[in-house]
Amino acid sequence: MWRSENGERIGTFNGHKGTIWDLDVCRFSKRVVTASADATSRLWDCETGETLMDFKHHGPVRGVAFAQGSQMFASISDPFVDHNAQISIYDIPEDEDPSTYDDTPRLEIDLPKMPDGKRVNPTNIVWLNLNEALFVTFDNGAVRLYDPVTGDELEEIFPHEKKINRVSFNKDKTLFITSSADFTSKLYDVVDLEHLKTYKTDRPVNDAVISEKKDHILLGGGQEAMSVTTTAGKVGKFETRFFHLVYEEEFGSVKGHFGPINALDINPNGRNYASGAEDGYVRLHFFDKSYLDMKDPVPEEPEDGEEKVADEGAEQ
Repeated sequence: MWRSENGERIGTFNGHKGTIWDLDVCRFSKRVVTASADATSRLWDCETGETLMDFKHHGPVRGVAFAQGSQMFASISDPFVDHNAQISIYDIPEDEDPSTYDDTPRLEIDLPKMPDGKRVNPTNIVWLNLNEALFVTFDNGAVRLYDPVTGDELEEIFPHEKKINRVSFNKDKTLFITSSADFTSKLYDVVDLEHLKTYKTDRPVNDAVISEKKDHILLGGGQEAMSVTTTAGKVGKFETRFFHLVYEEEFGSVKGHFGPINALDINPNGRNYASGAEDGYVRLHFFDKSYLDMKDPVPEEPEDGEEKVADEGAEQ
């Protein structure tokens, strides 16, 4: 855990015996839930770092998410041996002693194989507003909605042709943006799952976030990690790229990492953002005054032979 204003490390949560792929913090920052390759999800005390409960799964746990109200959480686990991938929901009432929690899920949603025999692998899970549905992404480019009470599949769309690496929502969860290995990131309306915008790149996109203060999208990714050791940072394309949300145009980038960017998040106040990469670094970037004061004019159509000039509007 780190302080966002100065990068000072506060503490460490020790306990998992495998890679930690995902985490979520409850509404009052009192509890943290984590997803690990050791086939467990853990509930932690955010202040002390103490493990409150250990929830065992049939396979590696890929993602976790607190429900609105933080009285329960959902997890997604990979297929393992004879077990299919699963969605699990656990009750964790805030007003009860964690030692009384049941480590058996209240609901398990089995994710069977596809008609062609391939196993499905969920990649992200999010609760929609009022806990009305579970939003799950998959490695085949699909997005599915599930009923958290009955486990029924409500809807399915295919925004991408390849794996969806990450999904992010705006603050009020009316928009979501996907990041895919097919070199694109797409913006959708949550209510009717209508496709709104597409942001095209020349590299796999590992994460994307929506700015709350400007009509901007931040994208991160880069060349596959297995090829990084033989590639310079410039060639590997490990920058954070800035796109206009409405016009889909790239107008700037921020360099610094020498490995693929795996995670991005922007401060709700819009003044800084964090990036985590395969190079082992988390970088905290503060926007300068020129970016914060920058206006977003309506772009003009270029005349014949005239090239558009990208505005390097964001600097580390």
